[in-house]
Amino acid sequence: MKRLLPLLFLGLILPFTILSQCEDGRYRNIIFSDFTVESNIIYGSNIDYLGGTQELKLDVYRPEGDSETDRPLLIMVHGGAYVTGSKTGTDVVPLCQDFARMGYVVASIQYRLGVNFFGDLSTEFAQAVLRGTHDSRAAVRFFRKDVAENGNSYGIDPEQIFMAGVSAGAFNALHLAYLDTEAELSAYVDQSIAGLGGGVQGETGNDGYSSEVTGIINISGALADPELMQEGDTPVCSFHGTGDTVVPFATDMLTLAGIFDVDSVYGSATIDARAEELGLQHCFFVQFLEGHVPHEDNAFHYDTLRSITTNFLSHFVCPDTELDCEYRVLDIVSSVEEIDVDIARIWPNPAEHELNINLGHVKSAQFTILDLTGQEVKRGQIQQGNATLSVDGLKTGLYLLQVSDHSGTRTFRFHKSGN
Repeated sequence: MKRLLPLLFLGLILPFTILSQCEDGRYRNIIFSDFTVESNIIYGSNIDYLGGTQELKLDVYRPEGDSETDRPLLIMVHGGAYVTGSKTGTDVVPLCQDFARMGYVVASIQYRLGVNFFGDLSTEFAQAVLRGTHDSRAAVRFFRKDVAENGNSYGIDPEQIFMAGVSAGAFNALHLAYLDTEAELSAYVDQSIAGLGGGVQGETGNDGYSSEVTGIINISGALADPELMQEGDTPVCSFHGTGDTVVPFATDMLTLAGIFDVDSVYGSATIDARAEELGLQHCFFVQFLEGHVPHEDNAFHYDTLRSITTNFLSHFVCPDTELDCEYRVLDIVSSVEEIDVDIARIWPNPAEHELNINLGHVKSAQFTILDLTGQEVKRGQIQQGNATLSVDGLKTGLYLLQVSDHSGTRTFRFHKSGN
C-alpha cells in the first residue's frame, strides 16, 4: 500500500504534466536551437572479454534553455559488430543532437566490446551480446537510481525511458526488451564466465532499480530467437535495408566482417512479423534496396528514421497522439521562422484497391512501382500533379513508389493490403 499511494498520486498528475509539455510541437518538432552535452559520466563497470575491469561511461544531451524537469529519456546505443564503434560515432550523435533539440534528454552510452575470433564464433558472439545487454540494462538503472537518490539531476521522467540501438546496439536493445527470464538466458551463455554473471540483469551496477523501457527503436538489428517475444511485451519500431549483407533483413546467417559465419539470427522483418502476430504495438520502415545502416550517410534515410522514430515515441510520450508509422516532413521551428515545405503525399496507406498521389506543385511526372526485391511491377505517367493508381494486380506486401520529374526522384513506401 505504501508503494501504491505514490503511484496513484503520480497517475493523477502525470497526464496533465505530459500534456502540457506536448503543446507547441514539443517531442515532435525541433523547437530548441541548441543543446548541451555532459560527457564521460561513469554509469557502471564490469569485467571485459579479456578479464580486465572496464569503467563504462555515457554522454547526456539536453535541450539548452529548457525549463521542463520531467522529460522522456532516449538512450542511444551505437553499432560496430561488438568490436568497434563509439558513443561519439556518426551513427548516433546526430540523432542525439536532434532529439535533444526536440525536448528529449538523450544519453549515448558506451558498452563492453570484444569478440575472440579464435573461439567458437556462435558462443563468442552470444557472450558479446549478453555483455552489451547487461551494460545497457545498467544504463537504464543508472538514471532511475539518479532520480531516487540524487534528486533527478538530469530532469527525466523515470516512467518514460526508451532505448534506440544501431546494428550491434540494436541487438542490445532487442535483447534487453525480450530476453527477460533465466530459462531463456541459460540456453545461450555460460554465466559462470567472469563478466557474464548476474542473471538477466547482470553485474554492471545500479542494482535494485528497474531496467524496463517503454519502447525500443531497432535500427538494423536482430534477435537470437523471435520466440523470446511474448504477448504484452515491449513495443518496437524497426528500420532495416533489404540489401543488408551485415545483419540479415529477415532470417539468415550473421557474418562478421563479411567473412566469418556466426549463427542464424532473426532480423527486423521477422521481428516485425512476430510483433504483428502477438499484437504488440510496432512500426517497420523497410529501406528498399539499401545496405547496412543507410541513415549514417544518406540524408533521405536519416530524415525518414528521425521522422518515424519521432512519431513512434510521441505516441507514448503524448497521450493524445495515435501511433503513426508513416513518414512526415519534420517541422523545424526557430526563433526567426517556421520552415514551410510543399509536401507530396500518397494515400491511403495501406492501399487495398487504389493509391492516390498528389505531387503539390509538380504537374507532370513518371512513376515506377518496385517490389521488395527491386523488380519493377508497374510504370506510368502522372498528369496535373494528381493520379489514382489501381493496385488490384499487386500481391499483398510492401512496395516502393518512385516518382520522377525534371527536379529529381521522390520515393514513397506503401503497403498493398487485401488478397
